[in-house]
Amino acid sequence: MKEWNDNFDREILTADELQVSNLRVSIISELIKARNNQKISQRELERMSGIRQPIISRLESGATDPMLDTVLKLLASLGMTLEVVPMKRVG
Repeated sequence: MKEWNDNFDREILTADELQVSNLRVSIISELIKARNNQKISQRELERMSGIRQPIISRLESGATDPMLDTVLKLLASLGMTLEVVPMKRVG
């Protein structure tokens, strides 16, 4: 018995909104993966980046829409950058 509709996002969001949401999730997931791979706590990332730990926590949990500047500071502190590349077309 399903308790959640598998097509919920597609029914609520437009195709463009869904694409943006998926990009946001992908970027944040990569940031979390990099932090975990380097065995860096959110507190340590705060010290490295100057971004407060509660902001990092809200960003990682998806509770807030991060500003680009915040994402770039966190990525740079982890030795990463954001690259703009052509999107893969669906359908």
